[in-house]
This record gives sequence, C-alpha cells and structure tokens, in this order.
Amino acid sequence: MPSFALHGIGVSSGIAIGRAQLVSHATLEVAHYSVPPAQVATEIARFDRAVHEVQKELEGLHGAMTAGDAPAEFGAFLDVHWMILNDATLSEAPKKIIAEQRCNAEWALTQQMNVLVDQFDQIEDAYLRERKADVVQVVERILKRLLGKPGAIVPAGAEQHTILVAHDLSPADVIQFKQHRYAAFLTDLGGATSHTAIVARSLAVPAVVATHNGRQLIRENELLIVDGTNHVVIVNPDKSVLTEYRLKQTELELDRQKLKRLKTKRATTIDGAHVELQANIELPQDLETVRANGATGIGLFRSEFLFLNREGLPTEDEQFEAYREVAVGMKGLPVTVRTFDLGADKQKEGLGGLARVAPNPALGLRAIRFCLAEPRLFLTQLRAILRASRYGKVRILIPMLASVSEIDQTLAMIEQAKETLREQGTPFDSGIEVGGMIEIPAAVLAIASFLRKLDFVSIGTNDLIQYTLAVDRSDDAVSHLYDPLHPAVLKLIAMAISAANKLGKSIAVCGEMAGEAGFTRLLLGMGLRNFSMHPAHLLTIKQRVLTTNVAEIEAIVDRMRRIDDPARLSALLEKLNA
Repeated sequence: MPSFALHGIGVSSGIAIGRAQLVSHATLEVAHYSVPPAQVATEIARFDRAVHEVQKELEGLHGAMTAGDAPAEFGAFLDVHWMILNDATLSEAPKKIIAEQRCNAEWALTQQMNVLVDQFDQIEDAYLRERKADVVQVVERILKRLLGKPGAIVPAGAEQHTILVAHDLSPADVIQFKQHRYAAFLTDLGGATSHTAIVARSLAVPAVVATHNGRQLIRENELLIVDGTNHVVIVNPDKSVLTEYRLKQTELELDRQKLKRLKTKRATTIDGAHVELQANIELPQDLETVRANGATGIGLFRSEFLFLNREGLPTEDEQFEAYREVAVGMKGLPVTVRTFDLGADKQKEGLGGLARVAPNPALGLRAIRFCLAEPRLFLTQLRAILRASRYGKVRILIPMLASVSEIDQTLAMIEQAKETLREQGTPFDSGIEVGGMIEIPAAVLAIASFLRKLDFVSIGTNDLIQYTLAVDRSDDAVSHLYDPLHPAVLKLIAMAISAANKLGKSIAVCGEMAGEAGFTRLLLGMGLRNFSMHPAHLLTIKQRVLTTNVAEIEAIVDRMRRIDDPARLSALLEKLNA
C-alpha cells in the first residue's frame, strides 16, 4: 500500500503507532442502486448472511464478556442489541423493501432504520425513546458486514495498539474511551477546543481532528502514525519513517519519566511565588490520574458527564455518591464541582428544553440558563453536592454567568436546597463556597459586582475566546481565527485577574490555556496563581513554574498587554518562554 500523510489539527500531543479501526455511523449516506429482477433473491440472501454474521459477532462478544470481568451493564447492552437484531422489523422488513423496490440491501436497511427511528421519536417514555440509539448501532453492525468492513472485536489488552478513525465523535463518544486504552484517534471534523478535543486531552492519548477525508481514505487495519504534536497522520509509513517515529516515541517516554520526579515538589517560582496546580476531571474514575500527577485539588469537576452515556437521568443519590467519592478521594483538598453545563455540543436527549433543536446552541439554553429554567433538576443536583460537602472541601461553581440576577437566583436556589436538607436533618457544609465561571465578555466587564456576591471565580478561556471573537470552537473551517493571543482576549483575561486580586478573591484559569506551557509565564506575569488543567499536563506546567522568575517577566507581560500587533505579541511570547 502507498504511504501518504493527512494534515489536521493536533488536539492532544504525543506520538502513537497502531492499526486503524474504523468507526462507522449509519447516519452517513450509503449507496443506492437498482438490482435486476433476477438478482433480487441473491441480494436478499446477502442481507440474511450479514444478519447471521452479526448474530455470531454478538455471541462472540457475549462469550468474551462472561469469560472476563466486564461490567453487568455490558451484558444488558448486548441483550438489547440481540433482541433488536432478531426482531422482524429489522431482520425481515428490509427484505420486503429489497423485493418491492428492487434496491440494494444497504439502502433497504437504512430506509427501514429511518422508519424505526421516527417511530421511537414519537414514544412519550424517555427511556424507550432513547432505545433508537441501539437500533442505529445494530444497523451499523449489519452495514459494516454488507460493506465488507466488519467491526473488529478488539481483544482485551489490544486497545493500546489500536487507533480509532471516525468521521466525527461527540464528547459522549470520547468519554467512553476512558474504559479502554486506545493508542490514539483521528476524526474528519472538529476544532482545537471543542469539548471532544478537551476530553481527548484528558485521556492523554495523541489525537488529530479536522483531517477532512481521513475516514474515507484510511482502510481497516492499516498501519498509522498519529503525531498530535505536529498535527499529522501518516498512513502506511515506510520502514525509515517508522524507525524514526519509534525513536521519537522512546524519547518522549523518557521525558515523561523525568517529569514524574516533580510529583511531590511544591509548585513555587524561582522568586518564591507559590502556585496552585489543580486538575480538571469528568468522572470519579479520573482520580487515579489526578493523584499520580500530584494535583493540589480538583479545580473543575465537569458534572455534566454524569448525565451522558446512560439511560435517563442520574438520581440525587447517584450524583451524591459520585461527588462523595471524589471528595473522599481528595482527602481534604478542594473539590470544585461545576453544576452541569449541558447544551451546545454536549447534548442529552430527553432532557426537557434541551430536546428542542436550538437555532444556535452555543448562544441558547445551556449551562446556568437551562438550570434556572429547570429548577427541579437543578435542586436535585444542588442537594447532592451539598450532601457530599460533609465529606471534604467541596465548592460549587456556576457556569456561563452573564448577570448579577443569575447569581441572585442561583444563590436563592442553593439556600432552598440547604433548607430542605436542614428540615430532613441531613448534614452538609453550611459555609460551602460558591463561585462563578467567567466565560463571556459581559462577565469580565461586570466582574466587580460578581465578586461582591461570589467567593471565587474561574476563567473558562475556551468559551471566553469563542464569545469574544465570535468563533465556533468546534468548527475547523474557522479554527484559524481562534486565537488566545488576540489583544482583546489578553485584555479581558488581565482585567479579570487584576479585579479579583484587588478585591482579595481567589481566581483561577480552568480553560485550555491553563494546561499549555506556552502560556504559563504569560498568566503568571498577569498575576494568576491558580491553574486547573487536565491531570496529564500538571507536571509539564509545574516544570515551567519552577523555572520562572515572575519579577523578571512582569515587564514583558505588561508590554504584551499594551500591544495590538499580533506579530509583535507572538515575538514577545517567544521571548517570555526563551
């Protein structure tokens, strides 16, 4: 096979070498062609054969599950898929379409899938309605057989040599990878700071998005090199390139081992400024990585991921158990739980107002706006967080605040949640701290009034840049316009840090800028002393902090705040990091 390279956006650095596993989606178009009358029976037999092969595949998965220690939910998932596969509406109806319309099996199958999905959409019960996702997944399995691209069952332990190749992946898709150890992944779509990219970085595996046509060009089981640092994917590399990249892999691993020595060292600059380096997490399972990298707390627990990849909504007790597990696991170190930030590219079907199709989801009913519109759901989460607060130093963080009235409404709801717990005699930390996310320009401009009501704030640089520059951070077509060094962005960040420091209130940066070593000294020079990032980046940032003299860089940072020329800003940033 000839060797070729694909260029995209490297959203998670590092190098991976492995075999391609294609992730298919039945929602992608399939070919439609007519079948001569004499070949209709053959086409129906081809469909029957594909269904039979998927039956064997599910049987194999079930056998592998019972022989191992897979969770019980996996067995239930397989049982549902088995029932769908053997239901006449999927195993027989497409054959009737093939016979009547004299069309190919792939087309008949997807037409029947659309009929079934429409039927599921009409069901009132949320649980049953969400079963349509299982229908789509079963159809994808049959389609892969019909197209001659069977879904390989990755043997236990082999994920570390497997690279996932997809047209697109949602944050919910990517979060499932935490259960495995895939070597890397690449997608046709995506932006550098989309939520999918953020979750990818938390997995600490190389990833390249926006390859545009990688899913079409790469074949199942082809050898790939994913270089997330240099934004490139090499398909079928020759021996010399393979040798070169294996050497680079070894060097990167040696560097990682050296960084581990910094785990227990305090993050203090050369001139004695102490810096808090905390971790961002999605699920309680992330705690192991947090501890392994020496975080001084959880600066951002993205609680919305408790709502994804599951049937229905988590109960108050389920949420409480998750928050308590993290609080106990951090042994007295701060744990900041952000109330759920659903909406935009993190959707949850069957969730009240979010089920509607928003004209512009990034500017619509998301985060605190949705929480205040669904008070029962919000109170359930607030009660769960408050109950967990007796087990550690738990704090509440409110996302996407735009006005003081939203803060007042939120504080009133927190007080209401406290009152119900008092009435039940349930203990909680009555002095729990409440903070707000600074993610939109209006919040920066109103930060003084915010801080009079809040205990702390945290800058979400990803959304702040998106809303300041009017750039959709998940759209690779405008990714070149997404610029953390834009003068307006720097002015807003500096303004927020200065205001909080003047009022003696704690301020952190928990967006992607916090985990990028190239911006560490810039933020330190602005007066930031609290960073929160993916655990995998903690030791790299700590190394940068330990080698920084804040007094020496403040003059350069001050100049950067006054400059509007992008080229000069880049040059000064280079000088800052020299």
